Amino acid sequence: MVKLPGAKEGLNKTGAGVAARILSLHEAILQFGREKRNGRRVVFTNGCFDLLHPGHIEMLETARRLGDVLVVGINCDAEVRKLKGPDRPVWPVEKRAEVLAALESVDAVVIFDEPTPREIVSALSPDVLVKGGDWPIDKIVGREEVEAAGGKVLSIPIVSGYSTTGIIKKIQSSGTA
Repeated sequence: MVKLPGAKEGLNKTGAGVAARILSLHEAILQFGREKRNGRRVVFTNGCFDLLHPGHIEMLETARRLGDVLVVGINCDAEVRKLKGPDRPVWPVEKRAEVLAALESVDAVVIFDEPTPREIVSALSPDVLVKGGDWPIDKIVGREEVEAAGGKVLSIPIVSGYSTTGIIKKIQSSGTA
């Protein structure tokens, strides 16, 4: 797991700032284990979240409405390069984490440096695991673990017309940045 410098222990949206919402896996397990013991539903999703766009926002807000807290896992830079190519990500993981953590719908961000979020999903055991509609449920990493624990796995319809790759191509073709 990647740990951002300056990330603080615990979750406090009201006064500790964005850094307090960027957690190590260990911090997330402690915080959200307590949430689950208190009867709150934990939702998890993950992705690269490079160049956040309206489709991402809609998916995150929908995911948040499925439970009481939303934890978002994001790929480290090396894994984004493996998935998307040598020119990605546009923003480094620290900045992508800050932007996500600043969103009202997001309660915590956990950065992972493995090829998939399976370790996070297994450790957190969320009540609901969510991905965008371009992911069939049978291909969502962690599905087996979540369903075995009695949780739900959902593929939320995507908002058409938005993709980070499409945005990058549009910027490149217009010659502006």
